Amino acid sequence: MIPTLNYSSWSSFLFQGGKKGKKAAGEKGKGGKGAGRLNGHHQENGMENMMLFEVVKMGRSAMQSVVDDWIVAYKHDRDVALLDLINFFIQCSGCKGVVSGEMFRNMQNSEIIRRMTEEFDEDSGDYPLTIAGPQWKKFKSSFCEFISVLVRQCQYSIIYDEYMMDTVISLLTGLSDSQVRAFRHTSTLAAMKLMTALVNVALNLSINMDNTQRQYEAERNKIVAKRANDRLELLLQKRKELQENQDEIENMMNAIFKGVFVHRYRDSIAEIRAICIEEIGVWMKLYSDAFLNDSYLKYVGWTMHDKQGEVRLKCLTALQGLYYNRELNARLELFTSRFKDRIVSMTLDKEYDVAVQAIKLLTLVLNTDEVLTPEDCESVYHLVYSAHRPVAIAAGEFLFKKLFSQREPEEEGAPKRRGRQSPNANLIKTTVFFFLESELHEHAAYLVDSLWECGAELLKDWECMISLLLDDPLPGEEALTERQETALIEIMLCTVRQAAECHPPVGRGTGKRVMTAKEKKTQMDDRTRMTELFAVALPPLLAKYAVDAEKVTNLLQLPQFFDLEIYTTGRLEKHLESLLRQIREIVEKHTDTEVLEVCSKTYHALCNEEFTIFNRVDIARSQLLDELVDKFNRLLEDFLQEGEDADEDDAYQVLSTLKRITAFHNAHDLSGWDLFTSNFKLLNTGIENGDMPEQIVIHSLQCTHYVILWHLAKSSEGSSRKDDLVTLRKQMRAFCMMCQRYLTNVNTAVKEQAFTILCDLLLIFSHQMVSGGREHLDSLVYSPEDSLQSELLSFILNHVFIDQDDDTNSTDGQQDDEAVKIEALHKRRNLLAAYCKLIIYCVVEMRTGADIFKQYMRYYNDYGDIIKETMSKTRQIDKIQCAKTLILSLQQLFNEMLSELGHGFDRSSSAFCGIKELARRFSLTFGLDQVKTRDAIAMLHKDGIEFAFKDPSPQGEGGPPLNLAFLDILSEFSSKLMRQDKRTVHMYLERFMTFQMALQREDCWLPLISYRNSLQAGGDDDTMSVMSGYSSRGSSIRSKKTKPPVATAGTSAAKRKLPEEESSSSEVWQQSMQTPVMLPSPHLTSTAMRDPKRGRDDSFMGVYPLPHDQQQPHQHPQHHQQTPQHHQTPMDYKYAYPSVAFLSRRGTGLMEEDEEPIVEDVMMSSEGRMDDLNEGMDFDTMDIDLPPSKNRRERSELKPDYFDPASIMDESVSSIYNV
Repeated sequence: MIPTLNYSSWSSFLFQGGKKGKKAAGEKGKGGKGAGRLNGHHQENGMENMMLFEVVKMGRSAMQSVVDDWIVAYKHDRDVALLDLINFFIQCSGCKGVVSGEMFRNMQNSEIIRRMTEEFDEDSGDYPLTIAGPQWKKFKSSFCEFISVLVRQCQYSIIYDEYMMDTVISLLTGLSDSQVRAFRHTSTLAAMKLMTALVNVALNLSINMDNTQRQYEAERNKIVAKRANDRLELLLQKRKELQENQDEIENMMNAIFKGVFVHRYRDSIAEIRAICIEEIGVWMKLYSDAFLNDSYLKYVGWTMHDKQGEVRLKCLTALQGLYYNRELNARLELFTSRFKDRIVSMTLDKEYDVAVQAIKLLTLVLNTDEVLTPEDCESVYHLVYSAHRPVAIAAGEFLFKKLFSQREPEEEGAPKRRGRQSPNANLIKTTVFFFLESELHEHAAYLVDSLWECGAELLKDWECMISLLLDDPLPGEEALTERQETALIEIMLCTVRQAAECHPPVGRGTGKRVMTAKEKKTQMDDRTRMTELFAVALPPLLAKYAVDAEKVTNLLQLPQFFDLEIYTTGRLEKHLESLLRQIREIVEKHTDTEVLEVCSKTYHALCNEEFTIFNRVDIARSQLLDELVDKFNRLLEDFLQEGEDADEDDAYQVLSTLKRITAFHNAHDLSGWDLFTSNFKLLNTGIENGDMPEQIVIHSLQCTHYVILWHLAKSSEGSSRKDDLVTLRKQMRAFCMMCQRYLTNVNTAVKEQAFTILCDLLLIFSHQMVSGGREHLDSLVYSPEDSLQSELLSFILNHVFIDQDDDTNSTDGQQDDEAVKIEALHKRRNLLAAYCKLIIYCVVEMRTGADIFKQYMRYYNDYGDIIKETMSKTRQIDKIQCAKTLILSLQQLFNEMLSELGHGFDRSSSAFCGIKELARRFSLTFGLDQVKTRDAIAMLHKDGIEFAFKDPSPQGEGGPPLNLAFLDILSEFSSKLMRQDKRTVHMYLERFMTFQMALQREDCWLPLISYRNSLQAGGDDDTMSVMSGYSSRGSSIRSKKTKPPVATAGTSAAKRKLPEEESSSSEVWQQSMQTPVMLPSPHLTSTAMRDPKRGRDDSFMGVYPLPHDQQQPHQHPQHHQQTPQHHQTPMDYKYAYPSVAFLSRRGTGLMEEDEEPIVEDVMMSSEGRMDDLNEGMDFDTMDIDLPPSKNRRERSELKPDYFDPASIMDESVSSIYNV
């Protein structure tokens, strides 16, 4: 454990130099051998060398007191204090080495860094800035705070002594050039924070100089009698000192900017690039007079093309701080014009966080007049419909600011205008117009959710919306069109839903979150207010739009979000009666299924037993249903009696009444009306006569289905009588037989309805219904017979696995209509999914899935995901049976090919290659874990071998078996066999071979030869697939290093030749599979051997520019393991980076390696874009030159310097790279 010492006493320690444990001359008091621990390593070089790091790491002490103690120590002995500061930076990088006094005095920085690199711990890539855990969680902030406080406390004296800052800057510049990531990362962060602290100092100096100048001019302007010459001299002297200090600060910032920033802002590590961009944004915001110009903005503009989202994000946040201040907009005009297109394109960034910040930045850019074109704005507008909620909300804020920020001013003292005359009326109309122009009429909920956070007050002005719909337009005001009224009603419904549910629509958001007390109160208030408004307004709205199905459908959903207690507490019973009358009239007028279902749901929402209005609503509902059922029975009896003489009007009356009953039966229990008898009679008549209208049959099937489900729901409660279960069992089986009979109907829509209902019933009444404590329902379990399974399968093959052009079930023959094709495909996918669920839940035999699996390749685009998921689920249920099903599907395809091409087919034909490719896809689905799939793969080979030798040769004795070519397909699964199982399968294969077969070499015997080779080759490489043409590079190495396993007793027994007459083939298989040989996994050996002479790898070479033939572009991290490692010749960096003194000079070059940054445009190819951005720009080189005082007119202004990365390369840089 590290001893805890008070850091304020550290200065009492004297530096220990020379050999370890030896005291320096003149040392008194505390000292001796210091034993401590540095980053987990013992360190004998004195506790004082690590105390600064330990204090900052713990973060428990006030940073100002720590810095003050260091300043005291520096004034006492600056070498010792600086040495402690140097070791602080070394230790913060995670290095276990310590810089001694002798090294500090006698070695250059490059030599010290090289020595520390050798001391670096290579066992772990972590260092303090990247280590996870609570101990290091706040280290970065403490580290940055220490540097900031250090400069702030030293800003009046120590930083100008030409020793401390020069030493620190020189060290950090050298460390930032290191190939070691930890050194480079830590020193860059330190240098950037040091620069930020110096910017603050420079800003304070500028303010002081302005104040001094003002005082001087005020004193000089006094009359001679009152002028104090001594004060003038003091002010002149103070101004001169401040000017000298400012020049010193400029030199320091130039050294850091040129020595660190211009190289590290394009480092290969994204974190380092992000640090640089983040800090330059701080500089421009803090000291805009000095840094907010195109010479510095260009770095942010270039880096917006960075390939890492983290860096692009820092660029945008840095710019947001600048655009937020409207006073700075004039200085950003040229930058905005050059990089506006890039910012707009970043709204579609692949990283959602970047896209959000890009939209927020454009929202701030709106403050600048006429910068964004209508096309730019439209590219952001459509993002309000994005599925990613933060992106949509940011786009909503942009839209709201652009379209809704300007309201009509209200006169002071005038009464607040409401309804149609309110200021929100025009804004609501604008929202409707925008929604219609976007042509995404099914996404109103997304639009409302996007605008909710910034425009909730506008969207919840339901009084204004109701007024726009009900009230007559004002004189001179244009009334809303039918289309606009429909859109307004849809938006109004979405706002009510959003206010009542307080969660985003489906598809946007990660689920419900816990609401705060304030949000719950707002929700309750909104529900109360909306109920009070719409309880009164909804009946007249329904009366006005009663004949419009789309408007009525949306309006009738409003009561589902009401607080029904308001009807009683607010004395609104008469409005409830009016609402019920309107709903009844709508049910009687409409036959549209969607309208009727919404009416049913509204009745269900109002029939809540918790509220006192239940009795009224229940009575109204019962009266309506009594009339509907009585009318249906009367009409049906007349319709069936008329038979063939029934006209279309009678059929329409029966159908419309049946539609209403079916819609209500979906949400309400109508068991008391005995609808099963009438519907079953109708269906039976349709089977016997065969002329029943299509829609009547479809709705009768659906209604009967609901009868069965409601009966089952009551029986599942456990309180049902035995007679009820018997009745349900009879009705269910009779209805299933009826659906089975309708599978052969001539009408496709009827067959699809019967198939869907039949699949649902078989799944519901399967053996799984008795689970969960429902054993009393055991008598209801129904298993389909083989004939029914066969019919279901035939239906799938005839109606799902068809070409798009063969699907004649489309409206008006519109085969070319894409919407119709998509709808038809969606319907077929639902049919296939319904049948696949029967396979997954073992309702039908798994082997029936073979006819489904064999379609995997042919219909991959349409049903590939469904078939693959079915294979996965069946494998989880029974691996062996799934494997047998897969091989059966291949056998079926093989037999179909033989019947089509004959036994003399060409193995290079497309049909055979297609089967082989399907086998390869099946093989890939087994994964890489051979142990889990061992038995399944073995059984697959067993069935395949038996199939290959099942039929004799059509050529007579001596010819190959009819299905021998199937072994070529089976060889695709050889790579999935374990090594010992390959020998077992080979032995089983030999049971079917004769001696003459083994000697055959003709082409017709090649499948047997290839299959045997695939089994024998597996002894060297488990992953080799001979027939697929793949080989493993490591197989030869492993074959040399891995000895074959010693045969055990089981293996020897398996190798003995068994007499054919003593055992059947299955017995031989079972015996041969009992092979206890388990080989150990081979040891993994790295193919990249570490060079013992190299302290680190060359992965950091990408930081520095290389000649064109050696330059490597940035690669995504996920490709690193696949990329071969190439040795690179390291550069001699002592020539590449001048000393701090050279960097401090005001030369003509801006930077030594300021080439175009290594970036990549994420949204589009960035090739050629930089040339377009820089076209026509004039450039000059730049040093950090702080702006002149407001009262010092003699200093020249900064020269313009813009965005060309090539023009800022000076001759000195070119000479470096030409060497």
